[in-house]
Amino acid sequence: MRKQWAWSSMMMLLLMFFLVSEIATTRSSDYACKLPHHSYPFCDASHPTLTRARSLVSLLTLPEKIQLLSDNASSIPRLGIPAYEWWSESLHGIAPNGPGVSFNGTIPSATGFPQVILSAASFNRSLWFRTAAAIAREARAMFNVGQAGLTFWAPNINLFRDPRWGRGQETPGEDPMLSSAYSVEYVRGLQGLSGIQEAVGDDDDDDDDALMVSACCKHFTAYDLDKWKQFARYNFNAVVSQQDMEDSYQPPFRSCIQQGKASCLMCSYNEVNGVPACASEELLGLARDKWGFKGYITSDCDAVATVYEYQNYTKSSEDAVADVLKAGLDTDCGTFMLRHTKSAIEQGKVKEEDIDRALLNLFSVQLRLGLFDGDPVRGRFGKLGPKDVCTPEHKTLALEAARQGIVLLKNDKKFLPLNRDIGASLAVIGPMATTTKLGGDYSGIPCSLTSIYEGLREFAERISFALGCHDVSCESDDGFGEAVHTAKQADFVVIVVGLDGTQETEDHDRVSLLLPADASKNPVILVLIGGGPLDVSFAKENKKIASILWVGYPGEAGGKALAEIIFGEFNPVGRLPMTWYPEAFTNVPMNDMNMRADPSRGYPGRTYRFYTGSRVYGFGHGLSYSHFSYNFLSAPSEISLSRITKDGFRKRLLHQAGKEVNGVDYIPINELQNCNSFSFSVRISVTNLGDLDGGHVVMLFSKGPKVVDGSPETQLVGFSSLHTVSNKSTDTSILVHPCEHLSFADEEGKRILPMGPHTLSVGDVEHIVSIQMY
Repeated sequence: MRKQWAWSSMMMLLLMFFLVSEIATTRSSDYACKLPHHSYPFCDASHPTLTRARSLVSLLTLPEKIQLLSDNASSIPRLGIPAYEWWSESLHGIAPNGPGVSFNGTIPSATGFPQVILSAASFNRSLWFRTAAAIAREARAMFNVGQAGLTFWAPNINLFRDPRWGRGQETPGEDPMLSSAYSVEYVRGLQGLSGIQEAVGDDDDDDDDALMVSACCKHFTAYDLDKWKQFARYNFNAVVSQQDMEDSYQPPFRSCIQQGKASCLMCSYNEVNGVPACASEELLGLARDKWGFKGYITSDCDAVATVYEYQNYTKSSEDAVADVLKAGLDTDCGTFMLRHTKSAIEQGKVKEEDIDRALLNLFSVQLRLGLFDGDPVRGRFGKLGPKDVCTPEHKTLALEAARQGIVLLKNDKKFLPLNRDIGASLAVIGPMATTTKLGGDYSGIPCSLTSIYEGLREFAERISFALGCHDVSCESDDGFGEAVHTAKQADFVVIVVGLDGTQETEDHDRVSLLLPADASKNPVILVLIGGGPLDVSFAKENKKIASILWVGYPGEAGGKALAEIIFGEFNPVGRLPMTWYPEAFTNVPMNDMNMRADPSRGYPGRTYRFYTGSRVYGFGHGLSYSHFSYNFLSAPSEISLSRITKDGFRKRLLHQAGKEVNGVDYIPINELQNCNSFSFSVRISVTNLGDLDGGHVVMLFSKGPKVVDGSPETQLVGFSSLHTVSNKSTDTSILVHPCEHLSFADEEGKRILPMGPHTLSVGDVEHIVSIQMY
């Protein structure tokens, strides 16, 4: 027996040694700073990052430098530097959209979290952070076995300005404050060391310069049109006012850089006010010089070629290379710069120091990632591998994210939740009910594949299924007869409809907001899949449709999460992060970038902050199985700005033709010495009036004095996600920074803070804070 045990143990040790050796070979066979090249100064981790980067640049020849200006950077054999692919994707989980990621290896899948628009609907900062930290852990694990890079091009933080945009699903929604908050948490979770200390057994997070992986704020800026009529993202000129640029389009990027400390910025395809974003010294300079961006700037893929080939902005390829380098671009996703930089130098349009500057930024990020610290297996993250991907903890987190994001839009007469104990039968109708592709754009290969039908089957004692429509577009009613028959045999009916990648995706915008399918004669539960708003007015008003749930693209655990909500195991908490418009909104030109309404030309404005038309469902809408009441426990009634201004005396700053408008003052934010000095906390009591415990999102809005044209109708000040107990009160606090949250931009693009009464509201409860200057 002992011999048998010893033999088995020996075989197991041999097997483990073989596996570890194989993984180690895969991991460490190609890395920088190994023998005999380890003695170069750039390999000495004791030196500052910038010193090492400068040393490395100084050792390169000009031809070698040019070969490093692409996302697929060439190797430098004489210096022992391997090739590196900058383009990896991790929007809501590791995805193979970029060539840096592959699932052909020891790691065949990665956790599939909900698409961003659904995660945003949770309004839960800690959930966003934990999701990004889990993605970072899986990213490092995949890097260690040679299946991913360390530079990931996410998050997408463009505003979901138009409901037809095919990529709106990838964003946190339409509100700049929400998008800013999401970007900060995602970047901190992905880049930071604190989210993975426990996983690697490392409590040393003192190295502020180090990166777990690199995150990238994209697409900078005013990019939210892919293909509409004669307009395409490659040739579209986004005409944006200074006012909209300052308080709508730019805040998420500013926050992503200044608070999130993102190490990458991606410039977009489109022109902004006549200048290609990747060739705009004004835009890229703003990020570096005003916002303090420290990292590398990459083009969107082939965006440098677009400057010359589609936008005809330059007269030659060489001019395009010169323009983007001088603007501050560091690397080209594509081959355009590889092919044309040499001739641009020969023609005197590009100087070698322009390339050196770009390489300095690129190498600095690689150094912060530890790519020049020797064998990664012996580094602080070297223990991570296949065991750290698709872990039970990550799968549970994906389920929790789907639970918290799903939005209950309608629930007449408390139709939901269903009681699973009564043994009722369930009919599930719709071609999307059985699909396991529930991730949306930029999805990887999930750990597990579960459809909505399979999720419901775990809860229903008797369940049946009918297609109803043969595909998502539902252009034929051939299957209606079977669906009606199936529905009649069941106690409850769930119809699953909505959108998929054939209706909304990258490089494809929608033309309609109507559902591709509309048929049912029985009271039903309507489940809507898709990342964009839908005009479901027919269902909202139809008494035969008892409940409506929006599940977005819920990821690998979406089927289970939905079933838990329908059968009452989870109390819905999600809130819409975007306005749902009626179909008539499709008459608004998609290429009109103005946020503010303009009644003189029948323009209704965009997003809840400025839109003046009718809504199907508003921003922040979301029901629960409980009802809630609110009470302001503490908040100031007045804030004095006396002696805070830079010049020390009161100014009357609002003038038009030499006269005050409306007799109301405001002050430019840049006139205040220390904006943080008069921040204040709002304490709110939330009472759960229902019989079920559950999460709840408290959303604090503000409506300020109308001091100039274009003042927001209302705007989100802050939000808090908390757990509530049935028939009890729970307190929460929201910190308000008046200069940030109560201000907006005037027509010149300068942020102003109105004097006078600002109405704070939570639900139907209001509190007035008066801002005065004495």
